[in-house]
Amino acid sequence: MRKLFKYYRGHAKSMIIAPLFKLVETATDIIIPMLIANMIDVGVTNQDVNYIITYGAIVIALNIVAIVCSIICQKFAAKAAVGVAYNIRKALFSHINTFSYAELDKFGTATLNNRLTHDVTQIRRTTSSFLRQVMRAPFLLIGATAMAMVIDLKLSLIFLIIAPLTIGAVFLILKLTEPLYDRTQKNLDKVSEVTRENLQGTRVVRAFNKQEYEEERFESAARNLRKSSVKVTNISAILTPTTATIINFAIVAVLWFGGFQVNIGSLSQGQIIAFVNYMTQISGALVTIANIIVSFIKSLNCAKRINEVFDTKTSVIETNKEFIDLPATKVPKIEFKNASFSYNGAAKEAIKNLSLTINQGETIGIIGGTGSGKSSIINLIPRFYDTTKGEVLVDGVNVKEYSFKQLRNKVGIVPQKAVLFRGSIKDNLRWRKSDATIEEMRKAIKISQSEEFVSELADKYDHKIQAGGKNLSGGQRQRLTIARALVGDPEILILDDSASALDFATDAALRKAIKEEVKTTVILVSQRANTVKNANKIVVLENGNVVGIGKHNELLKTCSVYKEIYESQTK
Repeated sequence: MRKLFKYYRGHAKSMIIAPLFKLVETATDIIIPMLIANMIDVGVTNQDVNYIITYGAIVIALNIVAIVCSIICQKFAAKAAVGVAYNIRKALFSHINTFSYAELDKFGTATLNNRLTHDVTQIRRTTSSFLRQVMRAPFLLIGATAMAMVIDLKLSLIFLIIAPLTIGAVFLILKLTEPLYDRTQKNLDKVSEVTRENLQGTRVVRAFNKQEYEEERFESAARNLRKSSVKVTNISAILTPTTATIINFAIVAVLWFGGFQVNIGSLSQGQIIAFVNYMTQISGALVTIANIIVSFIKSLNCAKRINEVFDTKTSVIETNKEFIDLPATKVPKIEFKNASFSYNGAAKEAIKNLSLTINQGETIGIIGGTGSGKSSIINLIPRFYDTTKGEVLVDGVNVKEYSFKQLRNKVGIVPQKAVLFRGSIKDNLRWRKSDATIEEMRKAIKISQSEEFVSELADKYDHKIQAGGKNLSGGQRQRLTIARALVGDPEILILDDSASALDFATDAALRKAIKEEVKTTVILVSQRANTVKNANKIVVLENGNVVGIGKHNELLKTCSVYKEIYESQTK
């Protein structure tokens, strides 16, 4: 938890003011029982109405002061807690954005989302509760005990008996619940993961009529969450009745022994009532302290999960250089030198000793079966992953020497899955270049074969896109992602199987437009032989190995893998 203390900086004022006002409120709570005792022993006993009215007014005034102090404390405690949560979320989101694909694969979307939302919210609640109770509960416990001892020292010895019993019960229950909170958080992650998969893949689920299967998966995950939550809640629920039972027995003891003191005249009735009030305050303080400790246990578990993310460093480390001067001599645009790569936990390498040269302005086709390493190769160019062996050079410079900004500004990439964001078409097209003109966008739209459907929209480039592009067809989404990559004239254009949702005529028109109008280095990744057959050079992959490099006609004669792929799609 102490690792997160730096995010509390800047809120020192609120974190001091809140407990101080709560301290004033607590002081009024301690004073009021003595005033009520005097009202009973003097005003009621002597039937002195003026005395009762005077002390009653004082009690009312103290209650008003307590209410005002409580409101001020609540305001500053909430301000500090929300500010701390904001700082943690901002830093956590920023840190997650430094992760390479490897770290994102390691954690998964569901658990990162829970850590950003639920876990930070738990820390916010604990911070708010702590600021409101850090002064109240201990001061009330000490103050009420001291006042009780002032009334009658012997009778107050009852407190010395119940205190260790209550504290022992608290710590026993906390020891039992601590490991259960961690299990509950993991089960919550699983529920979030199943929910996310189901909602994102709802069309597939319904297409295969797998609603019942998905309901069973969700029910299983939710059942595990319910079991762990119920178990930890049941154990935690024992805390309040246990402490209340101990306190009630103590109150009975006070009334029992106090009654004898009243009979012999050692104590007055008002003092007994004050004593019982102080006993009740002590009970409330002990329960409050116990709840704060429970909340701390939950927060410690959440802080551990958050720190796990903070402690994870990206495997793709950015250089400190903001800009690199490129060699003046002519060098290949992209060069792989004995590059190998394997995913974390994978039994074998996804790419093995790849050596490949791509010159400026060339169109390169990459083809191969599923799992052959096509996407792995192109992910190494913008450093979504780093090579495990060998190196990748862009303009004669190792990609590890570039800053992410300089390197990725050179690359326009269209991923396999077309992803668009909530906003207008114009907003999405300006992702690579925020100040792109309408003419630049219109050119990209034309090349990507999106002009036909965009021109039919009532508001054209201002047409609103739903999150993920749900209000567009698959082909429309793919064409807009291609247009987005083209805006800003990237030096390297990577199309990672980005025409899979296009019909053959549109695919052919797209390739023709790119060849004629895009004067840049193009890398086409596809499982369609027709998509890559006109490339300047075709790279054929099988199980991470390059089994052929050349033009279409050459590979038909020299590469059996390429020939098999081509004939399976054309004959």
